[in-house]
Amino acid sequence: MATTYRLHPDNPQARTIAQIVSALRDGAIMLYPTDTVYAIGCDLMSKSAVERVRKLKQMSNDKPLTFLCSSLSNIAEYAIVSNANYRTMKSLVPGPFTFILPATKLVPKLVLNPKRKTTGIRVPNHAVSQAIIEVLANPIISTSANLQEDDLNEEDFSNQINSKQRNVCDLPKIELFDYFSKLVDFIVDDGSDHSSEVSTILDLTDDLNPQVLRQGLGKVPF
Repeated sequence: MATTYRLHPDNPQARTIAQIVSALRDGAIMLYPTDTVYAIGCDLMSKSAVERVRKLKQMSNDKPLTFLCSSLSNIAEYAIVSNANYRTMKSLVPGPFTFILPATKLVPKLVLNPKRKTTGIRVPNHAVSQAIIEVLANPIISTSANLQEDDLNEEDFSNQINSKQRNVCDLPKIELFDYFSKLVDFIVDDGSDHSSEVSTILDLTDDLNPQVLRQGLGKVPF
């Protein structure tokens, strides 16, 4: 049964954040809130934990995983950000946007799209997520708490839209926690109602022609 860590949504307790970070460094996986949906996550740099997330999500290694960074400058450590993309992203972070960008060598291969060498990155507008990232000093994996959907399978978006598979994210919060209590090591509860609205995905691999791959909570300015 998963441990539950309860945190203040605006001023998360430092001691509890330290406990969460310690567990992540030991390879734990978690269910945690973001500024969009509840997500399944782990330390980006823990290979064993990333493999467990993939197994839990039933995702093959050719499907990329999103991860959360603390800021736009932090994104630039893990992705190649052109001047044009910097200008596009500057007004959108932090917020409910996932950016598809060419990855740097810091991104583990297990997270990448192996064909395109791209990665999906977000900067959440969420105090708890930000606190975890800051203390961990690594990005954290963030894949929606929906066992039937691959968030960044760029080739299959039309199939996802038409899918009638059950979205676990739509469960009431108490049922969501119960559903994952035997699947993850711990659950982070900030006391707020969880959202069922996903992030907007922007493909910025062609910096002169940004593409909206999925319209979600974030409103695109172009």
